[in-house]
Amino acid sequence: MQTSPHSPLTTRARIGAIFRVTSGNFLEQFDFFLFGFYATYIAHTFFPASSEFASLMMTFAVFGAGFLMRPIGAVVLGAWIDKVGRRKGLIVTLSIMAAGTFLIVLIPSYQSIGLWAPFLVLMGRLLQGFSAGAELGGVSVYLAEIATPGRKGFYTSWQSGSQQVAIMVAAALGFGLNALLDEGAIRDWGWRIPFLIGCMIVPFIFLLRRKLEETEEFNARRSHPDMRQAFNTLLKNWQVVIAGMLMVAMTTTAFYLITVYAPTFGKKVLMLSASDSLLVTLLVAVSNFLWLPIGGALSDKFGRKPVLITMALLALTTAYPALRLLAGAPGFYMMLGVLLWLSFIYGLYNGAMIPALTEIMPAEVRVAGFSLAYSLATAVFGGFTPVMSTALIEYTGDKASPGYWMSFAAICALLATLFLYRHRAESFQRTSPTLIKE
Repeated sequence: MQTSPHSPLTTRARIGAIFRVTSGNFLEQFDFFLFGFYATYIAHTFFPASSEFASLMMTFAVFGAGFLMRPIGAVVLGAWIDKVGRRKGLIVTLSIMAAGTFLIVLIPSYQSIGLWAPFLVLMGRLLQGFSAGAELGGVSVYLAEIATPGRKGFYTSWQSGSQQVAIMVAAALGFGLNALLDEGAIRDWGWRIPFLIGCMIVPFIFLLRRKLEETEEFNARRSHPDMRQAFNTLLKNWQVVIAGMLMVAMTTTAFYLITVYAPTFGKKVLMLSASDSLLVTLLVAVSNFLWLPIGGALSDKFGRKPVLITMALLALTTAYPALRLLAGAPGFYMMLGVLLWLSFIYGLYNGAMIPALTEIMPAEVRVAGFSLAYSLATAVFGGFTPVMSTALIEYTGDKASPGYWMSFAAICALLATLFLYRHRAESFQRTSPTLIKE
């Protein structure tokens, strides 16, 4: 990256950097999606209970517990990355994430080691959550800092784009397992195979990340805050962090609803086959992958604010009616159509939201601020979308009730967006630097 930013070599170098930095993101989402899809089998293996509902709720609670570690990882690892650099930090987050994944794969069943089984699964999820707390922020900020002028939205969209590739691969593996193994074999041991494959690609991702170069923007910064200074800066900007969290709420809720929870929703609520549920999820991931860079590019051209507000309003007004339509006429094509609509909303919104979040945070704590806002949103909203959806359906009897949860997240996102851009306008009057691209 030492040559002219307009040279072909530098363009190739940027493409290589995008691939290397998003590879860890791929692994993170690959493991998270597998946990969501194989929740019923994980419940059977590690969380036996008196009823299937109780067993599944315990499994999703452990799944959500990993997200509670994200804010801690965001502050601790995020502040450390802001001090030592993006490259070193992203190698450390990958190491912690890999340790959690290996732990989950190797744990014997509850029948073999008793209460140690669910305890070790929880430890694995907490390690994954601690790492993921700074992983998304580190990757997003790295992409924003290497982006060419006027294309930050397009560049940062590949953070989420890599997650969609992970979902495609995970769904394809699950589809293949269903074709090769019977239900009993998958329940007993087959569900571990995709996790094992995830472990096998860890060394390859390490090699990729070792070749990352530090961003020029980070190297050009004269000073880097220590942990105490980073904490003080985050506290000083707490309103921006909280508003950022609420802006992210719609992204995390929509994403976990249409990907992680969708297979369980299709199987257990709509009574579709496991293969049909997986195929829908695979196609939704393809849709997400296509819409994300479009959303980023649109926000580069027209500004972040119009895209964010439009998509939040669409989510607010259509999420529940769409799921109500699906609940009234459950089937493969209806589920596909409804989730593709929600995918369109998610993809365009997220494509604008990621660059917006990198722009509103103070430069000296960009990774920590981004990571904290994103992690809080995931902990409070997205990570608990499966358990909230399961509980809402159980206690209301309304199969479309997850739409209420997404609508609530959309309201939060809309109000936060309006606040942040008003805050930007007021800040612009006091100081000359632009905090966020409208």
